[in-house]
Amino acid sequence: MKSLVVYSSQSGHTKKLAEAVYESLPEEKEITPVEEAPDPKGYDFVAVGFWFKAGNPDPKSTEYLKKVRGTKLFLFATHGAAVGSDHVKKALETAKSLAQGANIVGSFDCQGEVNANLLEKVKARPNPPEWIGDADSAVGHPDGNDIKALKEVVKSILPH
Repeated sequence: MKSLVVYSSQSGHTKKLAEAVYESLPEEKEITPVEEAPDPKGYDFVAVGFWFKAGNPDPKSTEYLKKVRGTKLFLFATHGAAVGSDHVKKALETAKSLAQGANIVGSFDCQGEVNANLLEKVKARPNPPEWIGDADSAVGHPDGNDIKALKEVVKSILPH
């Protein structure tokens, strides 16, 4: 099985998840930032990791997801919102809809600590986004438990 892990990461949190996905995959695998990602054609399994911007996958990942067709796709994301929140569900649904024609075999998301400078700017907005109330609980994430859970999810979707 030829696998590709593609990720977009501003703070290093999504990259940390990407590395965990990569470690969980069998031989013949590649990992790359989205800016350098090859065409996903020719891969049996593609994992795409992203962060959220305005409640959607970040712009570079959005464009890459549109290219993933006819292959097994695994989505993973970090965010400041609470896991399982409507904000997260909407963003993951958007990611799935962008990858039309892909066989989505699973997804994983967890909180990722929000950059302090960004957090200050967002909190100062006249109408801050609803996820801002969850950002304090994102401190320290992704942590060891998040990484362990991600690896278990990846292993559960791979052929045995």
